[in-house]
Amino acid sequence: MGRAFEFRKERKFKRWAGMAKTFTRIGREIAIAVKSGGANPDYNPRLRMAMQNAKAANMPKTNVENAIKKAAGKDAENFQEIVYEGYGPHGVAILVETATDNPTRTVANVRMHFDRGGGALGVSGSVSYMFNHKGVFKLAAEGRDWEELELELIDAGLEDMKREDDEVVLYTDFKDFGSMQKALEDLGIEPASAQLEWIPTMTKKLNDSEVEQVIKLIDRLEEDDDVLNVFHTMDMSE
Repeated sequence: MGRAFEFRKERKFKRWAGMAKTFTRIGREIAIAVKSGGANPDYNPRLRMAMQNAKAANMPKTNVENAIKKAAGKDAENFQEIVYEGYGPHGVAILVETATDNPTRTVANVRMHFDRGGGALGVSGSVSYMFNHKGVFKLAAEGRDWEELELELIDAGLEDMKREDDEVVLYTDFKDFGSMQKALEDLGIEPASAQLEWIPTMTKKLNDSEVEQVIKLIDRLEEDDDVLNVFHTMDMSE
């Protein structure tokens, strides 16, 4: 079993290591969602997504409510969402989603992580063309007729459906994220997770020692407080 496969299995646990850091990052997701679409989740799909992620992370309801209230207040922190692009070791393309109240600090830190991890920070557009921006919904597979549901969900923007172990994964274009979220709610289906992700259109196969070098850079980036998500073109199959 290759190191990339092990990393794929482990990364969801490593990604949010430390409950305090998890809650801080979800709080920033909520702040950005409120700033972009308002404090009412009924009319803000992105806020509903952040609240769903908070629930999945066992973030207390009072924390979520306080984060929304703080983000909607006049003294709310002005977080910006910035995506950085670059290359890791062995030519692996990397996208880094951040939420920051100090872009000068964040870009300096991200550049440092790339440099020390054997990569290089690029300019906007340098690697994003290798990715598609998609809505990704993960749901429990048991108890539903997915062939029938697939037909219903096409009208909500469903592009692809995949079965992965005990999960079903739905893919939409990012602009259809809200309509898919609403369709699932109308059907009484609560996703285990709902995210906007950058999906690579091409991947690069590496040997185990090369994978380790890329993983070290990804870990460095994910440990940064301003970083929300890291996406890459490394082949994660067995």
